[in-house]
Amino acid sequence: MDDATTPTPVATPRDVIPFRTAVHAWFAISWQTFGGPAGQIAVMQRTLVDELGWIGQRRFLHALNYCMLLPGPEAQQLAVYTGWLLNGTRGGIVAGGLFVLPGMLALLALAAIYVAFGDTTVVGAVFAGLAPAVLAIVAQAVVRVGRRALTSPALVALAVGSFVALALFAVPFPLVVLAAGLTGWLLHRVAPHQIDPPTPRAEADPESRTPLIPDDALHAERPSGRRTARVLAIGLAVWALPVLAVIAITGRDSTLTHLGTFFSGTAVVTFGGAYAVLAYVAQRAVETYGWVTPGEMTRGLALAETTPGPLIMVVQFVAFLAAYRAPGDLDPWAAAVVGALLVTWVTFVPSFLFIFLGAPYVERLRSNRALGAALTAVTAAVVGVIANLALYFTTHTLFAESTPTTWGPLRLDVPDVGTLQPWSLAIAVVGGVLVFALRWSVLRTLAVCAALGLALGLVGLL
Repeated sequence: MDDATTPTPVATPRDVIPFRTAVHAWFAISWQTFGGPAGQIAVMQRTLVDELGWIGQRRFLHALNYCMLLPGPEAQQLAVYTGWLLNGTRGGIVAGGLFVLPGMLALLALAAIYVAFGDTTVVGAVFAGLAPAVLAIVAQAVVRVGRRALTSPALVALAVGSFVALALFAVPFPLVVLAAGLTGWLLHRVAPHQIDPPTPRAEADPESRTPLIPDDALHAERPSGRRTARVLAIGLAVWALPVLAVIAITGRDSTLTHLGTFFSGTAVVTFGGAYAVLAYVAQRAVETYGWVTPGEMTRGLALAETTPGPLIMVVQFVAFLAAYRAPGDLDPWAAAVVGALLVTWVTFVPSFLFIFLGAPYVERLRSNRALGAALTAVTAAVVGVIANLALYFTTHTLFAESTPTTWGPLRLDVPDVGTLQPWSLAIAVVGGVLVFALRWSVLRTLAVCAALGLALGLVGLL
């Protein structure tokens, strides 16, 4: 047996296992992270907890709960947290970096292919088939998160309220998340039976082996003001320097500058995962900045679904198209690559900062039920946020035209029924059957719908 899997107590903040062994494990995990955060978390659960026995189940879930409270991709942050537990800071950097790298490279190549060949019949038809399939995938996300999150009338009300606030009143997404977290904290104080998560219980299997990082062990790296200040200073500098360089080189009004500053902001409000923030990103990218069309937003999401890594990587696709179309003084292809890498950087660097700052404190706050209540409320609100995203994509995928309409405080995009695209609707129905009735994977569903789009496009129906 590999010595790295021999049960030993955690004693130091680094090298609980040999660093090279950890790198090999994270590299293998990084190529299996398809299927969104649920699939990515399941891969880490199976590899790190079940197969290798490097971390205990309750310790793994505690780390996950903290990551779900944070803005940003919770699965990638969980990788950073677990890497930090196993090998200290360098372990967290390697785990989080490898988690992102395959998807970043794959989506960069796909974005370049789309820009170079997207207007051809073949490529256009494939994307026309992918976009309706995304509707079924987002609907599945609503159902899955809803089943897990909406366990009381108060939580159902939070989900409905979030959907109404976003879809009908255009309330800014960060305010919805903030209100949900505050509501969860208040419910914890006045009606805890409506909000508090159950107290985790120890594993019941007496024959299960002791993990290298036991459930009850404290990590040796203790929090301190000096450490916090050092991590914060280094993290903010690493995060901001590329954006400042772009501003200095291209000017304050360049597309690259707007990309860097906008996605730096979204990185700190992306609570609840990629689906939760995509409606906000889509609204600003399409309506405010005009970087992409609604159809391109759904195509980018479909591409992100087919690549490993966090789904929020779709922002790289948006940045690639935006910078290519408005390159300023740069070559369009060079601007597109710079824009894509810049947005990837500002999106994921905060995840490392949040973990390295907070993990030593969270290690000593495992039983804080107020934090758990806030997490529960935010997760419930995310159901409404994802439902709003589904409505947005449906309106702009199945109908050729829609009209922004205002009735007093209500704001809604009303689709023109006469512009319904029947073949897109048919592909969306097929995607729904494959996802819900046949329980096909995301990749298989997207492959079939892309093939349908290609076939219909070649005969002139799309």
